[in-house]
Amino acid sequence: MQVGLMAPQGWKGEYDGWDPAEAWARTVQLATQAEELGFESLWVFDHFHTVPEPTDEITFESFSVLSALAMATRRVRLGHMVVCTGFRNPAHTAKLSSTIDVISGGRFELGIGAGWKKDEWEAYGYGFPPIGERMDAFGDDLEVITRMLAPGRATYAGEHAHVRGAINIPKGIQQPRIPIIVGGNGERRTAGYAIKFADELNYVFLDAPEIAERMVEVRRRCEDEGRDPSTLRFSLYVRDEDVRAPGQARVDLIGSFAEIGLDRIVCFPTRWDPTTETQEAFADDVRAAGVELARGEAVTA
Repeated sequence: MQVGLMAPQGWKGEYDGWDPAEAWARTVQLATQAEELGFESLWVFDHFHTVPEPTDEITFESFSVLSALAMATRRVRLGHMVVCTGFRNPAHTAKLSSTIDVISGGRFELGIGAGWKKDEWEAYGYGFPPIGERMDAFGDDLEVITRMLAPGRATYAGEHAHVRGAINIPKGIQQPRIPIIVGGNGERRTAGYAIKFADELNYVFLDAPEIAERMVEVRRRCEDEGRDPSTLRFSLYVRDEDVRAPGQARVDLIGSFAEIGLDRIVCFPTRWDPTTETQEAFADDVRAAGVELARGEAVTA
């Protein structure tokens, strides 16, 4: 099982009251340390307003952060937990992704979801359509993105998104294309989009027994829809509170996810204390759980 970390960017209050320049310097410091410790990947949120309530505090923009971290690191894979597809034209999302993949030397993964945080949607002028409409739009966006990342020019006409002979050069470095991760817990449409479009299905805050049951069902659906189940990876963004305190409980939790066959977990142990000491203690618990941390050459998808 691979283990990735969230890179602090302020969204969950970790930089409340900080000077922005000092906060950014800490993000880079923790990112480079995470790579040195052997973590497989680094991730950022795609949000504009802090959580749970909007406050006048730091939230660094996600694509900008990843572009900078691509230059500050050399091995870890990079991505979002997850892009809110409603914030950008999907063709533009594909273009941004392709460029970051080149900047990073082929380390980018496009994690993407339908979006949920109403206050920032409305504050930034996107409106906030009902969940059914957001999911419909998500499907159209995935149609566009997969075409933009595929060979040739992209053409697609949907109710919520379209492209006509759109050129996306370069398309990134990775072959056959940049990995796509569909994020969310929806058992019908979200999982269905992962089966149709994605390389990985990313769950949020679920426990190991429930994930194990869901993986069985999704693999059955893959077979029913003519997809080899072994080609779809499963990952989890672990509940922050569950990885806050070092010790045996955290070790056991990490081990429980490895035991059910998850391909990757992503954790945010520095949410409450963005320090190198906190991150190193988490690395110790990962190893204690019997999970090997990556070292050396670039990690491939």
